[in-house]
Amino acid sequence: MTKGYWIGHIDVQDAAAYDAYRQANAPAFARYGGRFLVRGGAQRVVEGQLRARAVVIEFPSLDAALACYDSPDYQRALALRLPVSVADLAIVEGWGG
Repeated sequence: MTKGYWIGHIDVQDAAAYDAYRQANAPAFARYGGRFLVRGGAQRVVEGQLRARAVVIEFPSLDAALACYDSPDYQRALALRLPVSVADLAIVEGWGG
């Protein structure tokens, strides 16, 4: 079974409020086996345009990644993020090759 990934690019307008989102999303990520591979940090955009913050979260499967996003726990956390950030987020299946 291939893994699933959340790949996000985010601009944060209120760091303190965004921290509340980060704390609130932890239970959903733990429940669905989410593991951060990239969480902010330095980045150099070498082609195109991206937002200021990059995030990659690995899940045991695409189904787990999708279920986490749709879960009530994550949706409650998301409600905290939406007013204080702008994001592009894709949930993708890993390559099994």
